[in-house]
Amino acid sequence: MTTSNSRESEYPIAPLFLDRWSPRAFSNETMPETDLLTILEAGHWAPSSFNHQPWRFVYALRGSEYWDNFLGLLIEFNQSWVKSAAALFFVASRTHSGELGSADQKPIYSHSFDAGAAWASIALQAHLSGYEAHCMTGVDFDKVPEVLGIPNGFRVECAVAIGKIGDKNQLPEGIREREVPSPRKPLSDVAFNGIFVAK
Repeated sequence: MTTSNSRESEYPIAPLFLDRWSPRAFSNETMPETDLLTILEAGHWAPSSFNHQPWRFVYALRGSEYWDNFLGLLIEFNQSWVKSAAALFFVASRTHSGELGSADQKPIYSHSFDAGAAWASIALQAHLSGYEAHCMTGVDFDKVPEVLGIPNGFRVECAVAIGKIGDKNQLPEGIREREVPSPRKPLSDVAFNGIFVAK
């Protein structure tokens, strides 16, 4: 058992996994692009089936010429708190291998799974770098490809906000009380010995 960050695991794990969480209250600070690229570099080294590396990251830093366009791709609720983050990026995954548009492309079965592995690495590196990352799917997925120039053959997976933790009192009233590291289901609800159990 490990206890850290007001959380407790059933079995001993590195505290890093409990200390990382997904806040919504960010500090309104900017971040150097090199800090963001360090965080994305960790995602770049995630495990990948057949080494396809299907993940792609399109980013904007707070205060840049792209920031308002990126923010406008989120649903209104997410815009209300992401506006205080230091960076916002979208994760897309390539759905097929081979040359884009060619007839010999083959589906990459694990493209979303691999992109998820990249996101997990990014979230951990953000925490290790003194930031936190919050992944979200409250996104206008129909608009993202057009605004960001993402061609056919890629699936937009999510958006991620990164920043330093700020004062939760800046959040809209309805979500202030939820601004704490969330618990997890018991391990027995998700890990089964020998046969799947639908729960």
